[in-house]
Formats: sequence, structure tokens, C-alpha cells
Amino acid sequence: MTPTATPGTYIGASIRRREDPRLMTGRATYVNDIVAPGCAQVVFVRSPHAHARIRRIDTSAAQGAADVIAVLTGADLESSMQPVPCIWTLPNMKAPTRRAITLDKARFVGDIVAAVVGASESAARDAAELVDVEYDVLPCVTDQDAALRPGAPQLHDNVPGNAAFTWDLAGGDQSVFDTAEVKVPLRLVNQRLVSNFMETRGVLAQWNALTGELTVWSSTQIPHLVRLELARVLGVPENTLRVIAPEVGGGFGAKQNFYPEEMIVASLSMRLNQPVKWIEARSEHYVATTHGRDHIQDAELVGSRDGTILGLRVDARANLGAYFSMFAPIVPTGLFGLMLCGAYRTPAISCRVTGVLTNTTTVDAYRGAGRPEATHLVERLVDMFAAEIGMDPAEVRRRNFPRPDQFPYTTATGVTYDSGDYATALDKALEAVGYQQLRQEQARARAQGRLMGIGICSFVEVCGAGPSAVLGAAGAGIGFWEAGTVRVLPTGKVTVYTGSSPHGQGHETTFAQVAADQLRVPVEDIDVVHGDTAKVPFGIGTFASRSAAVGGTAVAMSAGKVRDKAVRIAAHLLEAAPEDIELESGAFSVRGAPRRSVTWSDVGLQAFLAHRLPAGVEPGLEASTFYDPSNFTWPFGTHVCVTEVDPQTGQVKVLRYVAVDDCGTVINPMIADGQVHGGITQGLGQALYEGAEYDANGQLLTGSMLDYVVATSEQAPTYETSHTFTPSPVNPLGVKGIGEAGTIAASPAVVNSVVDALSHLGVRHLDMPLKPERVWRAMQTKGATP
Repeated sequence: MTPTATPGTYIGASIRRREDPRLMTGRATYVNDIVAPGCAQVVFVRSPHAHARIRRIDTSAAQGAADVIAVLTGADLESSMQPVPCIWTLPNMKAPTRRAITLDKARFVGDIVAAVVGASESAARDAAELVDVEYDVLPCVTDQDAALRPGAPQLHDNVPGNAAFTWDLAGGDQSVFDTAEVKVPLRLVNQRLVSNFMETRGVLAQWNALTGELTVWSSTQIPHLVRLELARVLGVPENTLRVIAPEVGGGFGAKQNFYPEEMIVASLSMRLNQPVKWIEARSEHYVATTHGRDHIQDAELVGSRDGTILGLRVDARANLGAYFSMFAPIVPTGLFGLMLCGAYRTPAISCRVTGVLTNTTTVDAYRGAGRPEATHLVERLVDMFAAEIGMDPAEVRRRNFPRPDQFPYTTATGVTYDSGDYATALDKALEAVGYQQLRQEQARARAQGRLMGIGICSFVEVCGAGPSAVLGAAGAGIGFWEAGTVRVLPTGKVTVYTGSSPHGQGHETTFAQVAADQLRVPVEDIDVVHGDTAKVPFGIGTFASRSAAVGGTAVAMSAGKVRDKAVRIAAHLLEAAPEDIELESGAFSVRGAPRRSVTWSDVGLQAFLAHRLPAGVEPGLEASTFYDPSNFTWPFGTHVCVTEVDPQTGQVKVLRYVAVDDCGTVINPMIADGQVHGGITQGLGQALYEGAEYDANGQLLTGSMLDYVVATSEQAPTYETSHTFTPSPVNPLGVKGIGEAGTIAASPAVVNSVVDALSHLGVRHLDMPLKPERVWRAMQTKGATP
């Protein structure tokens, strides 16, 4: 039975996701389910070499193959489209030019060399095998530190030394790094990851020569930004483009990019005057879709022996891959560096990040995007600091939290945390897991030869991306507002239009709850429309845990405007003053005379007919809002992981996982917990299993599900989740965001737990993934880096 709520109390109710019946019964429509008559299929010829000069491309055999419509190279499309865009710039950044189809050189395995269009996918795939490309193979480099060394292979002439940018951040008294009595150094590698969403990317474009309009269906998180960038690169007016994100089977940040394939498919449809489709093969996904993380950090935390953290300095090298992708410059810089204070009063920060180009797949946002890299580093160092001074890691955290009365709290990195009670979240997590009893159990386990560990992660993250002016000053080439429209139909039913485009978050449910609370109508009377630029003219998209805080607020504000107008109309119909009107359970009544009432359908019809409107009130009952927040939001929490390590094999087993999150106001607890569960599982995957690895020739060694292991329900324990509630003062809903918290917290909680299990053996640190061999070798070498 679906949980329900009284109108006006929908926020905070665990209503089942309205999207799920169609998803669970196979009635959802993804890009590949869309049938366009006469649709051609495109297959891309991709470079098998990580670095090679293209001497010659012979397409004659492919062009003569059966059912082949066209074969195009970079030279064929160079004049008809601009380079692939990157929308973020940094001071003194050297940006390489990327063509949708490369012209002279292939710079990573998977670089597009040609496009083959066939009447069917099989025809195009067979013909692609006939494209003859002659390469001069060049030396390659896949590691960022190796790419910075003198004499390393150069990827781009305009980026000497492969260093695309250097980003610096400093705050507080830098002398503490010389004078502090405790110094804890750490070299940490945050490995490269592949998104592996269930639905690979796909694009379908249909050109209408009669109207001069192009419709593009894309599995994307950002349909409005795809429309904008298509207009820019193709040189066509934005009002002739319609971009639709149908059902999107996961994104995790990798689908918040604008890809060469979207450009090419759109251009081909216009050139050939017919529909063209491309569906990414799983093997392509591993090399063609942006990767995440790949950060090397040399860091030092300094403090005093009473447990006070005094400073953190970091020298990081971020692997960007062969080119810049859409948000690439900001992920390893601002989203990483600005979070280096973590959940602590860290008086001094010094950070340098070097962005490095290598012969690998491009790197961009992956669930958490910079915040997991920062949190993992900070939380490992806090545990190492605790071990160095002989203090319980929970106590070190508690001593360094800002107090609730210190919020809004401005950190040494210059950002201002909105609200928080970090100690309460920590205490709740420790109580839930039975921390003191676990420590006693750990001592007994060690006496028996068992390796049991307890890991803590206390975190804060930046969410609710905005305000636009701040991010514009930081280099953003787009705005970070969000649009929302609420329309009441003559029947009294309500339609919500949102620029936020979901890919698993449950917008159709939560946004309906937000509007229902404002309008006091049953949630069943509200439809939510998204992901179609023709129906929702303006929007930014879904990423950075911004949907509820920014998109939800836009909906709430529009619904409030509609409610206020409806009250004026109802007052006129009831011959009463607007201030005497009460709205409950879908009816407007006069205070003290509840039988004098009208319904939303009465008010909606009168707004449509305009026969009996009060003076100065226009027909229609709808409102739109472009909401640009005044600050980011700052969710926080504490996660605790309990593990046991097999002393014979190094196999790690997660015994318990407790998560206490504070995301401000919770719109739908059931959906919020689902987001946490999914995030934790991905964090477990990074901690224990995942890693994209290249060989010396730039070949991806983990290019299939056989080699790249992801966490599943089999490896995950039953998560014990709960919340504290500290509303954000930034937006009227008080929401903060929850979609990435689990991923941010899980990997340090797991690694801290495993290191804790092995600490008495001399193990101080382990880099991810904690595969059995790595853990076993650490045990044999008494903590030396395996």
C-alpha cells in the first residue's frame, strides 16, 4: 500500500516513487526504445592507439559496402561545427582544442577517427571494419606525474609540459606548517573510476527540413545545456532545437557532459536529412565516456598533541585525460580545494593543484566530483593524526568541529558553511553502532587472531550549485539558477514544469510533494514535466546535488505565487477579503464560515474563463520562477563502517555500516534513504573493488565487466541509516541535498576501518582499491606501501 499524507503535510512523507511502476514493468522509454521511421545508425571508428599520428584514412571500401549511407572523417565535418566546448576557464589555463572527429592525431584509445552511417547497426558496424587507417604510433604517457617529467611525450603543442593549469589556494597563518609540534605526511592516490551506469549513452537526432527544426533525444542530465551547446557548435538558432531527455538510466555525473557523439549525430541528421541514432556499446563506454577521480595528492596535516588540527597543505596532480571535457577544470580544483577544511576548524590551508593532460580517456565529474577526493584525504589524515598522538579518532573529530553557535561558519578556504551540528551527528552514529562496545569486541577479536576494524568518516560537502555570480567569477560559462513553472488547469489539476532533469532521483514524486504542500492539493492531482526543452523552455539540469535545493525551491516559489493569486480569485468569488480566506484540503473557505467555499477546480475554471475576476487580476493561473540561490548548501554527517579482514587472504568483509546524514529538511525520507544506500554502495565499490588501469601502451586493462568489478547487493551489508535535521537558511525549503553523501563518506569510512583492523601490524595507510592481494601484502610487509 502506498503511504499517503494529508495535503499540506507532504514534505516529510515517505510516498512511494511515482516513477517506479513503469520502470519495474518495462514500460519506460529510453533513447534506444524510440523508433524513428527511416532511421540510420552510426558506428564510430575509434583509435586503437593511445597516441598516434594519422597518416591516411581510406574509406573507399566502407563506402562501397552494402547498406552504407555515408562515411565521414574529421575533414568532412571540420567546417560545419565548432570544437567540443569546455564551459569552465581558470586563470592562465592552456586549453587544448578538441574536434568531434580528430583530424591529425589520436590522443587516447577511443578517440573518434571516422563515423560510418548505415541503414542498420550491423551494416554500419561491418563497414566500420573496412575503414583503413594508417597510423604512426607515438610514445604515450598515462600517469600524471610521468607526464610532467622532462622529456615526456607531448599531447598538444599549445600545452608545453602537459600542464594545462596550476591552481593555488591559501588561507590562514602559513607559519604553522613550520612550527607545529605534530606533522603527519601522506601520499594518497585516489584512483580512476568508470561510471558504469545501467543505460549507456545514446543519441537520436531527427532533422525536419520543412520547418528547419532539429529534435535530439539524448540520455543526458542536462538537456537545456545540450541545446545551448548544440546551437553554439552547429551555428543554428536555439529556438530551432528541441532536446529531450527521455528516461535516463543513471548518470553519476558522466552524463552532465556535452559529448562529441551528440554533435556528430545531430550534424549527420541535418546533412543526410534523415533520423540518425547512436547507442554506445558497453565496450565503448569504458573508453568514450568520461572517467572520474584520478588524483595524486602529497599532503601534510599539522596539529598539536592535545588533538587540535592547525593546518593542512596539499600538492595535488589531477589527471585530466587527453582533452578537457565540459566541467573538467573545476572538479579537481574548486570542488576539491575548497573542501579541504572538511568538517573541522582548520585554521590554515595551502593547496596547489596541477591539471595534467595524458593519453587517457577524459576525466570529469563522477558522483561527488572533487568532494570525495578531498574528504578521503582529510579523513585519512585525521585518523593518522589520531594514531600519531594516541587519541581516539572519534575524540579528535569532536574536538575540532565548529560549534553549532559558530554557524554560519567561514573556513580558511573562504567558503561559508550555512548551518550544522556536526557533534550531534557523530554522537548519534557512535551510539547507533555501539562504539564503545565495538572497541571492546575488537580487543577480544585481536586476542583471538581476528582482524576487526572500525572506521569513521565525518564529512561536509558543498551542494546546491549556485549562486551564478560567484561561480561565474570562478570561471563558469553557464548560470546556476533553476527554473520552475506551476500551472493550474481549468479542471483544478496542476502541472509542474521543472528545468531539473532526473536520472533516478525521483523528481516526479518529490517535486509533486513540494507543490502539493504549497497548494494544499492531493499529490495525485499534480503532474511533473521535465527533460524536454520544448515543454520546459528554460533550465540548467541535475548535478551537484542541486535539484531539491535549487529546482525544488523554484517550484515552491512558483506554487506560492499561484496560491496567492488563487486566494485573490477565491476571495472575489466568495465576496470576502483575501486575508479572510483559508486554504485546506483543496478548498478555499471563509474563516469562520467553512460552508462558504470554492475548490481549486472552481478557481481554475474562473481563471481560464475570466468572467468573474477581481480588478487588476489577469486571466490564467500559473507562475514561473528563476531561482538563483544566495549561497551553496552544506549537508554533513558521520558514517561508521565495521570490517573484518581475513588474515590468510586479505579479503575484506563489511560487517556493519551505520550512516547518519543531515541534509536539512527531508522531502521524502524513503527516497532520501534510497539515495544514501546507492551512494554508499558506489563508495564501497571504490574502496574495495573498482579501478580503471592502463598499461604502458595506454591500453585500458579494465575495459569490461570481467576486469572492472563493481559492488553489488551481494557485497553490501544492510545499511543502518538515520538523520539529524538542521535546515539550511539559504532556501525557504531548508533543504541541502543528499544524492552524493553516501559516495563521499563510504570510501574513507571503509579504508579507515581496514587500516584500523591492521594498525597493530604496523599498517598506517592503504590506497584504494583494497583488493585482497594489496591488503595481504601490506600485512606481510608490516605496513610498507604494497
